[in-house]
Amino acid sequence: IIIVIIIMAVGGMAFYISQRSIPKYAVHKIDIKVESTPARVAQGRKLASMLCRSCHYNPKTDEFTGRELTEAPQFGKIYSANITHDTTIGIGKWSDGDLISFIRTGIKPDGQYVPPYMPKLMHISDEDLYSIISFLRSDDPWLKANPEHMPASKPGFLTKFLVTIGAAKPFDFPSHVIPGPDTTNRVAWGRYIALYQMECYSCHSKSFAKNDYNEPEKSPGFFGGGNQMYDTDGKEIYSLNITPDKNTGIGDWTEAQFINAVKSGTVPTGPPSVRNPMQPYVGLTDEERSASDAERRTLPPIDNKVERKV
Repeated sequence: IIIVIIIMAVGGMAFYISQRSIPKYAVHKIDIKVESTPARVAQGRKLASMLCRSCHYNPKTDEFTGRELTEAPQFGKIYSANITHDTTIGIGKWSDGDLISFIRTGIKPDGQYVPPYMPKLMHISDEDLYSIISFLRSDDPWLKANPEHMPASKPGFLTKFLVTIGAAKPFDFPSHVIPGPDTTNRVAWGRYIALYQMECYSCHSKSFAKNDYNEPEKSPGFFGGGNQMYDTDGKEIYSLNITPDKNTGIGDWTEAQFINAVKSGTVPTGPPSVRNPMQPYVGLTDEERSASDAERRTLPPIDNKVERKV
């Protein structure tokens, strides 16, 4: 009888989770107007080309009109949003405060929450965030108003489960100003890039579902790789172990090899290049890549061999 009760309870909970929708939350309202400058627009485009483009760029429209995200099907059938200037389908009516609140917390102006498949830049500096906003307001061709409409996403069981147990929920809006990194300290600068700006650990740790986005260092398998993803053709791929472990990580890579891998996608061990969804970060300067290399050398080595299949 006890076993039957347990089975019924588990089954009932699973049915409840599978049928529920993603809940809405209270929106953190911000009254702010970001001052746009050429420098901020340039920095914002640089960041957007590495943070936003991989998900929101649609090669058919040559704009940020969104696309189907096939890289992580474990989260369901997911489509990225149209973030062009279109006032109906895009974000043309969103205020600067709406954008800042959403990017930090994951909650849209209507209260709808976007689960883990949308990165939330909760730790990025205020200045970098203002630069992204300035870019989104610019006349860049990627953002030209376009009413292209993506189908509604259909979150899978994993997404709904994470939301139900509280493992995936909106982040608190920062209560303080977030400064930029100390660029005179290469390790601190690299840490900011890898953890808070580019969020490299998100893919290179054990699992999207188990990452600790509040305290990245507590993510299981921190930079140890093995996170299951898929390329645009649906082929299974696992993120690389990029800790300093000499047997299973990249402990033998030189600074020049690391910089080249990040810049061009060419790695010193086979297969010779990074594969989608990993993209070469051509927007980073060699100084930023060098700082990232300095930071990755301080990581705890993790013995985790990840097979790199062709």
